[in-house]
Amino acid sequence: MLHRLLILSAVLLLVPFSKAAQADTMDSSLGQLRVTKMAGGFDVPWAFAFLPDGGFLVTDRDGALFHVRNGKKNRVSGTPAVVAEGQGGLLDVMVPRDFRTSREVFLTFAKRQGRGAGTALAAGRLTADNSALTDLRILFEAAPGARGGRHFGSRVVEAQDGMLFLTLGERGDRPSAQNLRLHQGSVVRINRDGTVPAANPFAGRSDAQPEIWSYGHRNPQGMALDLQGNLWVAEHGAKGGDEVNRVRKGANYGWPVISYGRHYSGAKIGEGTAKPGMEQPEWYWDPSIAPSGMMIYSGRMWPEWRGHFFVGSLKFDYISRLSGAPLKEAEQLRSRETGRIRDVQEALDGSIWFASEGEGAVFRISR
Repeated sequence: MLHRLLILSAVLLLVPFSKAAQADTMDSSLGQLRVTKMAGGFDVPWAFAFLPDGGFLVTDRDGALFHVRNGKKNRVSGTPAVVAEGQGGLLDVMVPRDFRTSREVFLTFAKRQGRGAGTALAAGRLTADNSALTDLRILFEAAPGARGGRHFGSRVVEAQDGMLFLTLGERGDRPSAQNLRLHQGSVVRINRDGTVPAANPFAGRSDAQPEIWSYGHRNPQGMALDLQGNLWVAEHGAKGGDEVNRVRKGANYGWPVISYGRHYSGAKIGEGTAKPGMEQPEWYWDPSIAPSGMMIYSGRMWPEWRGHFFVGSLKFDYISRLSGAPLKEAEQLRSRETGRIRDVQEALDGSIWFASEGEGAVFRISR
């Protein structure tokens, strides 16, 4: 009897990862889509990244990194110490194109800096059995200058030339987004080893941080390359004014001088919605949706959506699909699983995956 109970318990433990048991549906403009739970039991799953062997890595904001493959979820040791306070913690994870040979994994996180914390980027090598990160090293950390637990930004993307882009929020200190002596409120660009590319727009200047690629951002929590290799971010506004921006070298995106939102008190922000020398968003949401992870789709499974943007909403629990020129929201994809969407990624087969903070799980959308 005891033996049978143990077997039954083992089977029940596997149920959350069973595709057949977890399949659901989602309505869309292309018909009904299938939603499958791929892994669960997370606290705040902030990001995930695919591995070449069919497995994937998931960050939990409290500091844990997990490897999942064939329904089995295991914690990966060797992650950096994080400040898991407020919006801080272990944040993004990125697997580079050369992973098969390098075994490198990149992580962004909130790093302790005296009495405060700053956004940092680390790299380590995943062991062959996927159980640990070794040779962990810090490639970048923001110049100290902020306390509190807000607005770490913290997506990392590998560009077509192998360089790394990293987003940083202004940490709730609005004027810092216009201060080039600080990294806050910027997108930075570094080489794979953490050094500064000579062609960065502010490299060599004494009055600016050399890693900065663009600035005037509030809190960009989504970042992706389009099919032509152009860089885009999705960032939180205040009350209204969440933005999608195409990121250009040396450009100023205006926060907090211009914005389509307002302060939470209802007061006007800055000088209005436009000013010479400051970029306009390609799209903005009003009311705010609290955008997080962003993906630009290849069209592999759904050719009709080639080049479309998919952005997770933390506030309204859906995936926003944007398309067109000018860019606009074309559809809101939602199901009972889409609670506080933290990350959206495309798998190699063209299926669309998302991390649901509300469900503490990662899901796959397919035909």
